Amino acid sequence: MTQRYFTVTWDQLHRDSKALAWRLLHGGPWKGIVAITRGGLIPAAIVARELECRVIETISVVTYDEQSRGEPQVMKQATAAGDGTGWLIIDDLVDTGTTLRVVRALLPGAHVATIYAKPAGRDLVDSFITEVSQDTWILFPWDTEAQFIPPIAKAAK
Repeated sequence: MTQRYFTVTWDQLHRDSKALAWRLLHGGPWKGIVAITRGGLIPAAIVARELECRVIETISVVTYDEQSRGEPQVMKQATAAGDGTGWLIIDDLVDTGTTLRVVRALLPGAHVATIYAKPAGRDLVDSFITEVSQDTWILFPWDTEAQFIPPIAKAAK
């Protein structure tokens, strides 16, 4: 399978997070937001601002590092959210759904929203903005940095 890349800039992430807030506006009122760390932190902050939500909780589920995927481990629970009823869960992306299956089991009453969704995990999300193919690797702005690239003509020599 060919690997595709989708680079998300800070500006695009902000626009997409704001679009998600528009989509969630009339679903509330929300008791609070649960950000799935780490990727959900920045989108959750933007959505919280736009929805004027001051209560933000976090949940941390580790499923992989940069090189390998393992069994999901809950590193921090979102205890303030109870069973999730009336709460929003925000993450940057649903990929295979591994993380969201764990989070949904802990917070079954919550509304789950992500900025981006891939087909394998899309059914676990109640709201999202952009669907990308399963073979697309999303490069988020916190995972990348600008660097010099030589002109095409120089690379062809």
